[in-house]
Amino acid sequence: MSWLKTSLLLGLVVIASGCSVKTFAINMVGDALSEGNSVYETDDDLELVGEALPFGLKLTESLLAQSPNHRGLLLTACRGFVLYAYGYVHQEAELEMDIDLDQARVVRTRARKLYLRGMRFGTRALERAHRGFEQQLTTDPLAAAALVSADEDVALLYWTAAALGLAISVSTDDAALLARLPEVDAMVDRALALDESWEDGALHEFKVVLAGAGPGARDYEGIRHHYERALELSNGQHAGLYLAYAEAVSVPTQNATEFRTLIEKALSVDPDAHPPTRLVNLLAHRRAHWLATRVDDLIIDDSPTQSSGGTQQ
Repeated sequence: MSWLKTSLLLGLVVIASGCSVKTFAINMVGDALSEGNSVYETDDDLELVGEALPFGLKLTESLLAQSPNHRGLLLTACRGFVLYAYGYVHQEAELEMDIDLDQARVVRTRARKLYLRGMRFGTRALERAHRGFEQQLTTDPLAAAALVSADEDVALLYWTAAALGLAISVSTDDAALLARLPEVDAMVDRALALDESWEDGALHEFKVVLAGAGPGARDYEGIRHHYERALELSNGQHAGLYLAYAEAVSVPTQNATEFRTLIEKALSVDPDAHPPTRLVNLLAHRRAHWLATRVDDLIIDDSPTQSSGGTQQ
């Protein structure tokens, strides 16, 4: 009887305070969805995840329609769209490049739209936490990034930067998007300043990815620094790191031996050894197998230069 009375009183408090039970329930679901790694990221079935992610993304958007300022849901949406676009659309576009250029362009456009859709959720969350962030990001990226001062915002900075950076990587002919690279650098550099070891070196790894995707001359010394730091923080358990270095350094320096060695290292990573990164490691394995078939297309001159500093650890 005492328990029932307490429950009724709590219910009256909720009603009297003007809180919506529906919103309260949605926020509870949102909190659960945004805690830690999702069931998608720990799954070992790439096809199952690929088929399930669109439903999960639409569910998250439906929840956000009811609770538009929920920080956890905004982060979940941003992260989810990046994972789906990268693992299941971006890769398809690259495969189509060897088959049908027109279809490849269509798929690349879809990947860009999905990345930018994810970015909008990330910037929305950062704007809610740091008023003025969204507007300053396009006018003064460094000032916008400086507004973010809490370690808890590192995940938002990372996924928002990843969304924009990867959108740029599939839009190399879009000058307007290329001009936004400073925004990506500002967010990643700010996240590194707040917590450079976040997610076992994921920020350093992304700097290597960006180097491989960006235009112009490459700072091989800087790339190597980020590669080695990511390697140390991840204990060599991020398969994608080896591939990022191979594409950022081994390809432009035409080092076929190093390229093949890095692919082998990526494939030697056991996805089951660290469940939270199982999905991304499986995706990296799939990409490694594809890259292995393209060595002769990517590296014409089989005599390596000295720019890369030799075969990696």
